Amino acid sequence: MPDPSYRLAVDIGGTFTDVALQRDAQTWTSKVLTTSRAPEEGVMRGIAEALAGAGADPAHVSVVIHGTTLATNAIIERKGAKTALLVTEGFRDSVEMAYENRFEQYDINVQRPAPLVPRRLRIPVTERVSAHGEVLRPLDLHSVDAAIDRLEREQVQSVAVGFIHCYANPEHEQRVGARIAERLPGVYVTLASEVCPEIREYERMSTACANAYVQPLMAGYLGRLEQGLQQAGLACPLLLMTSGGGLTTVTTATRHPIRLVESGPAGGAILACAIARRLDLRRVLSFDMGGTTAKICLIDDFEPQSARTFEIGRAHRFTRGSGLPLRIPVIEMVEIGAGGGSIAEVDALGRIQVGPHSAGSEPGPACYGRGGERPTVTDADVVLGRIGAADFAGGSMPLDAAAASAAIARDLGEPLGLAGPLGALGLSEVVDENMANAARVHAIERGKDLGDRTLIAFGGAAPVHAARLAEKLGIGTVVIPRDAGVGSAIGFLAAPVSYEVVRSRYMRLSAFDAGPLNEMLGQMRAEAEAVVRLGAPGAALVERRIAYMRYVGQGHEVEVMLPPGELDARAAQILAGSFDDTYARLYGRTIPGMDAEVLTFALSLAAPARSLDGGPPTRSHTAAPAAGSRELFDVATADYTSAAVYRRSDVHGEPIHGPAVVVEDQTTTVLPRGFQAHAGIDGALILRRAPL
Repeated sequence: MPDPSYRLAVDIGGTFTDVALQRDAQTWTSKVLTTSRAPEEGVMRGIAEALAGAGADPAHVSVVIHGTTLATNAIIERKGAKTALLVTEGFRDSVEMAYENRFEQYDINVQRPAPLVPRRLRIPVTERVSAHGEVLRPLDLHSVDAAIDRLEREQVQSVAVGFIHCYANPEHEQRVGARIAERLPGVYVTLASEVCPEIREYERMSTACANAYVQPLMAGYLGRLEQGLQQAGLACPLLLMTSGGGLTTVTTATRHPIRLVESGPAGGAILACAIARRLDLRRVLSFDMGGTTAKICLIDDFEPQSARTFEIGRAHRFTRGSGLPLRIPVIEMVEIGAGGGSIAEVDALGRIQVGPHSAGSEPGPACYGRGGERPTVTDADVVLGRIGAADFAGGSMPLDAAAASAAIARDLGEPLGLAGPLGALGLSEVVDENMANAARVHAIERGKDLGDRTLIAFGGAAPVHAARLAEKLGIGTVVIPRDAGVGSAIGFLAAPVSYEVVRSRYMRLSAFDAGPLNEMLGQMRAEAEAVVRLGAPGAALVERRIAYMRYVGQGHEVEVMLPPGELDARAAQILAGSFDDTYARLYGRTIPGMDAEVLTFALSLAAPARSLDGGPPTRSHTAAPAAGSRELFDVATADYTSAAVYRRSDVHGEPIHGPAVVVEDQTTTVLPRGFQAHAGIDGALILRRAPL
């Protein structure tokens, strides 16, 4: 029997599906249009192309790693399942009341995001548990059966069960879930005490509803994908990328699909971390621009910023508080509607607006020749000479430059009186400034600086725009990794198998009790290990334990590491010292004499992450031969200039100088005037900007 030696990664985006096949230091890639009607069809086509390119037998693949935005898109587009929510009597409207604050304080017409579950399907049940887990009102099974009767009449596909204080005592939720499963076996059930066992009622209910809303869609898709992989001869484990940067099993992903909402962007952040570690870059700005969105992430000391709350489907663009909150582990980044397929238009004030709506893959940008008529970022890049119409996607997908020019002239040039390529330039400058501004705000909100960072750019569109973005941000060095066009899929291959378990348990340090806490942490480790061992049997596991702490009376917590091993009476003193250090680092002071409290504990287990081998260095002292030339629009002179065209595989000797473009099958790197590029020892393309 042949020894499986290939690893396969698949990333589904809004426009393209990316595939990376890896064996040792060799990588084969493919990029196909996403088949939004049946995403698994695009996945299987991309896999077949990558296997054919490598001459590999499907039986030689040891694992398939997958990330997707299907759950995210279903929530944003409101195309999930018909979902109901069972709540404690008196709490029917908590998901609609949301927060007491207004995310736009002075907008009298402000509208909150509509809940995923309409009011008529939010059904009260008689029961009540205290914040300490005591049963104040026993579960009334008559009210439960009446609620299930209604679920049956309404023909719901999925149900979320979210009772008040269920994180402290999940018994009532568990009994109701079992009763629904018994009477309605075809209905999916999400328990808030499983998907989000934490305090804060609104976030918990919102997360449970979102999980239930996408569960039938994701379960059906993952089932069809597993079947397709088996039929194609890929009889190997299928692992799913999570929003927190780890891998999990199909079983866990099917139960908790909400943990997959940011799986694709998380893979990109992991790639940037691996490159930063390999090149010893301690301050990095990760820039991932695909066909639909752009994602920007700050990475310090080889670790990305992380968070426990994520907002999806913001009603007001980029405004915090205007989306649906999800309480899940995520890699923290800013995501904006700025991708190759982002549509541009002139608004009522005569301004060019780009995104957040995208042409996607169907019909796609005008230049794709698939029926798209509205101008997009990709159309502008074709008009400006940044993307070659003949060599796009390695020549497998010729573009219609005339259609791109016509769309931009009609929708942008004529309304604004911009002749020739100036409409395309305006579109490009707006989208680049949108991304630069998003990066500035993201950094400022976290007290970070951008000027001394290195920009690591990947995704199909990022290398096209990276140099101009670096100019706007005052960044002097840009790194374009190997196979940058499928960067998130490459990042999946470096992700560890991991899982995080969270439990809310209130405890003041002045009344610290190690016994019950050790028991709970033991249960959390057992739950996490049961998941991780399915994907990494026999691997040495790294445990990370966190306490979320605050001073008594405060409203938000800070993250404090728990000491390793069994906790004892000394742990309270250690925690107090760690909390003071963390609080002082964040806020510049501590509050003497004030007791601290812990609200929530988190435990994660991870198998070792795989390193991304950069491959043997290719050194040469000769200049790369130009493969041709093309007319490239120069922003500085506002006119076209002749630019040399190089193939990425030829750039391994003396630096090349802009204006120039470097082409490869999955993307194109643009070097404006004032930039030079050379190949790093790991195969990355290093762009440097001449000092002003």
